[in-house]
Amino acid sequence: MTDAQETAADTSLRTTGGAPPDDVAPAPIPLLEPREGIPPVVASDDALARVIADFAGGSGPVAVDAERASGYRYGQRAYLVQLRRDGAGSALIDPVGCPDLSGLGEVLSGSEWILHAATQDLPCLREIGMTPTGLFDTELAGRLAGFPRVGLGAMVESVLGYSLEKGHSAVDWSTRPLPDPWLRYAALDVELLIDLRNALEEELDRQGKLDWAREEFDAIASAPPAPPRKDPWRRTSGMHKVRRRRQMAVVRELWTARDQVARRRDISPGKVLGDAAIVEAALALPPNTQALTALPGYGHRMGRRQLEQWQAAIDRAKALPDTELPQPGQTLAGPPPPRAWADKDPAAAARLSAARAAVSELAERLYMPQENLITPDTVRRVCWEPPKNLTPDSVETALAGYGARRWQIEQVAPLLVGALAQTA
Repeated sequence: MTDAQETAADTSLRTTGGAPPDDVAPAPIPLLEPREGIPPVVASDDALARVIADFAGGSGPVAVDAERASGYRYGQRAYLVQLRRDGAGSALIDPVGCPDLSGLGEVLSGSEWILHAATQDLPCLREIGMTPTGLFDTELAGRLAGFPRVGLGAMVESVLGYSLEKGHSAVDWSTRPLPDPWLRYAALDVELLIDLRNALEEELDRQGKLDWAREEFDAIASAPPAPPRKDPWRRTSGMHKVRRRRQMAVVRELWTARDQVARRRDISPGKVLGDAAIVEAALALPPNTQALTALPGYGHRMGRRQLEQWQAAIDRAKALPDTELPQPGQTLAGPPPPRAWADKDPAAAARLSAARAAVSELAERLYMPQENLITPDTVRRVCWEPPKNLTPDSVETALAGYGARRWQIEQVAPLLVGALAQTA
């Protein structure tokens, strides 16, 4: 048993992560105001230069957060960036007024950035010139430490004993000027991130998982930007109802037309035309705008010009030759869905069943979600096509080839060797 397993199993030490504490925690203290008040919004080059100087003169890690306008605007750009650092205080920066924050990114290079759910904010921060060289993800730290709820509010409450007001998380952050209650909420999001980071580091160290967390953080910081999705129209909600290739072509044409309109108007695609309406039109294949109007999502509120626009997309799909119609499904890389394994390869199905049981049992002992211990896709791939020469080294090499971190390999490889050997 590793140090982490021993520590996680010791319930007498468990006061935050790992499992619920024995005693009932006191009621959280509402955090209503930032300690220095709401910072002024930085929206000019001169004000940004002062913030850069302040943060260059600060010390220690930097708490970073970003607010987007998901559901309101096209894309995932940042509409507010919040930072806090010892010696510099807090700052609220408007990326609309200051679209290039590379100067700030440079002075913070080499410092540890603290983010909550870092992979959500890093793409929009990268767009404005801010990319960390090292980070601490408080959400991921909470997962590794075994907290049952890892949202920022839940973590601040369970670890630090404060409650954050979360009522403005889904507002339209592209609004200008931003109301004071929203700015207060935004400033409070970074108010305690440094304290939370320090407490979680201590908890991870106590559980013997701190080195594991550092490997995960390094992997996030060094990961390249995600490539563009292939055929993003296939992710339309309700796509499973669309069976025929001609109908799929209608989805593709409507999705593409909607995306062009949304991009041009800088508005969320869902506000231009809902996914459900796209699927309805694909299933019905309306012959004209009158028939289109009768479908859900194309009612009396939609203008004639819009109806003609969508009908034109439908007509384009209907006119395509068969050779240009999309294929029924994307070619999947890797093994088939597990539900098909019993028929296709019963031995592989037995391997997967044994491996899943072993991984699940270890994850439970470590008080950690299975997907953080090892990704389910990695387990499937190794079980579907195990190394021809089954040895600990060959399994470790296979796991590394699928992107598993060193600590994951150390924990999981022996389990997989045993599961694969049982069914060899």
